[in-house]
Amino acid sequence: MKIGILALQGAFIEHKHALDRLGIESFEIRQRRDIAKPFDGLIIPGGESTVIGRLLRKLDLFEPLKAKIESGMPVFGTCAGLILLAKNIEGEAAHLGVMDITVRRNAYGRQYDSFSISADVAKVSEKPVPLVFIRAPWIESVGKDVDVLLELDGHIVAARQNNMLVTAFHPELTDNTAFLEYFINMVKKTKTDRN
Repeated sequence: MKIGILALQGAFIEHKHALDRLGIESFEIRQRRDIAKPFDGLIIPGGESTVIGRLLRKLDLFEPLKAKIESGMPVFGTCAGLILLAKNIEGEAAHLGVMDITVRRNAYGRQYDSFSISADVAKVSEKPVPLVFIRAPWIESVGKDVDVLLELDGHIVAARQNNMLVTAFHPELTDNTAFLEYFINMVKKTKTDRN
């Protein structure tokens, strides 16, 4: 199994370190030739969604990555990654637009409004999971095929639709690998189903 990590901007190296801890092979996707390598799942990290969206187009990565996701490749979007995958973003145009969610950018405020808490996420872990929110979005609404994994104070902050997993928070910034393991299991199941 090999995971591609979109490494155009943002917290991509933290995802690599988390995958390393789990013994999962990964590589960084920075340009078009990188996606010619075989890989089984994709991580789109946190960062600045507008910048990443612009770079996806500039580097000719937009269409091939969108096609991979639409053809069933498992993808995990954290924070900005969630925004990039959303079909609708309040007040602006969508980027990849593949997941049936409507998102509010910077819903939790600015950098100084960042916070950490723990929460029970029954579908992901038997133990409470630490959550780190940094200029985080939240999901305003979801389509009928979207499974809400976590709500905080009435706001959706983690969800899944088929091969797509998103979190408004940054699991890679903690030592807890529950969400990453959940994603890896999605990848394993997809590989099994295709073989």
